[in-house]
Order: sequence, then structure tokens, then C-alpha cells
Amino acid sequence: MEFSKRYNIPRNKCEIQFREEAPDFFRSYLLLLMYPYMGLKRLRSIVCRATMEAPDPNNWGENDFMKSEIEQLIADAEWYQVYDTIELFADSLTFEAYSKFEIELNEYFEGKGFGWKLQNRILEVRGDDSFELSLKQAHQTLVNSNVPTSANEIKEAIRDLSRRPEPEITGAIQHSVAALECLSRNVTGDHKMTLGQLIKENPQIVPQPLNDVVNKLFGFASIKGRHLNEGNNPTYEEAELVVHLSAALCNYLCKTQRIELNKS
Repeated sequence: MEFSKRYNIPRNKCEIQFREEAPDFFRSYLLLLMYPYMGLKRLRSIVCRATMEAPDPNNWGENDFMKSEIEQLIADAEWYQVYDTIELFADSLTFEAYSKFEIELNEYFEGKGFGWKLQNRILEVRGDDSFELSLKQAHQTLVNSNVPTSANEIKEAIRDLSRRPEPEITGAIQHSVAALECLSRNVTGDHKMTLGQLIKENPQIVPQPLNDVVNKLFGFASIKGRHLNEGNNPTYEEAELVVHLSAALCNYLCKTQRIELNKS
């Protein structure tokens, strides 16, 4: 066990700097993480699948030549193929080995400012601590409150933000607001109204004037997530904000409307 872990010294977390890129220093370190888990032939097969390249038939021995071939494949790969490699590699590991690799990789992502996290063998988008906490609490609270549809919508919003090479920004907005709309319908008992109508007819479920925020959130989602105009595409940061707000509001409604939800 390393010194810092042995003495329980917290590791520094870096502000997120990288999402749609795989810098050279990351590619090199990733291979250092992977080498101890399997032989070079098996690792080369995974890298070749991710990069859609055939292995060099002249490199048949597990030696420095094969190692150089793997390193060159990773160096030449598109940035998203590097992340494809991670998922294929993670999927090939035993449960015990995967658990160790997940911890090692996520510590690296946090320490070096990468906006990703490996979870259940799949890479998902990672935000700052408040974003992560909000999503985690919202999803768990929705599951505990027996509203699986809303919980699934939040999960789909996260998946849309995580899609690569291009995130599904409008999908993330739609799914996150759909989670809030579905939950609001559950709370009010009206399963036909839109979120905007529900808040207008039931302003008490969200403290005033925060109900105006929900109305504007619904309006933004309608303009940016459902009825797009040319040149009016939402940004990744806007989608992240909508997901964050929707998750926080879902968490609030679950906690304040617990009795009503448990009766449904």
C-alpha cells in the first residue's frame, strides 16, 4: 500500500480540464495502469479492437516489439478510441481485478482533472463535487421513494451527457426535465399536465418564488431540448446546469413529499 493510503492522506482533486481529449501523458499512464493486469497479446487484442487496427503478424512474441506496437496504437488512436479501450479493458477483467482498476483509474481522473469516471465497467461523465453529490442523492432518493421512472430518466440524462464522440445535449435536457415532470405528476396525482402546468396549478409543492425557476426551467427545456431553431443549439454547460437543477429539485420533492410518494 502506498504511503498516502497507508496514512490516510487525502489526495488532491484537480478542477476538470479534459473531456473530449486524451493527452499524450494520459495515454502513456493508462498503459502503465493496464500492463500489470494481463499479458501483452491479450492487451494488444483489446487495443486493436478499440482502434480498429489489425495486429502486426510479425510481432508474435510478448516482448518489447509487441509492447512498442501497443504503445504506437494508443499514441495514434483518436481520443475517443482511447476511452473505448478503457471500457473494453474493464469489461475483460475479473470482478476483483476490475474493482482495483476502477479505483486506480478514478483516482487518476480526479487528480488530473478528467471529466470522466469508470463505474460498473462503463465511463460516465463526471462533474464537480456538488454536481456529483446532487446526481447521486437524487437518483438514490428517487429509487428509495419508489419512483423508478424518474430515477431512470435521471440516469438517461447522465448517459446522454456521457455519449461520445458527441454528447447528446438535447437528450440530457429532455430526460432530466422529464424526471422532474414525472415526479411532479406523481406528487400532484395529475398525470396529464405538463411540468409548467403542474407548477402553475400546484405552486405549493415548491417554495415561492422558486416555482418561477421551475417554470423557466421547463420553458428553457422546451426551447433548447424539444423545439430547436437553427443556430440555437444548447451548450454542454447549459445541459449540465439543467441536469444539476432538475436533480436537485427531484431530491427536494422526494424529501418534502415523502408521505404522498409512499402512498402512491
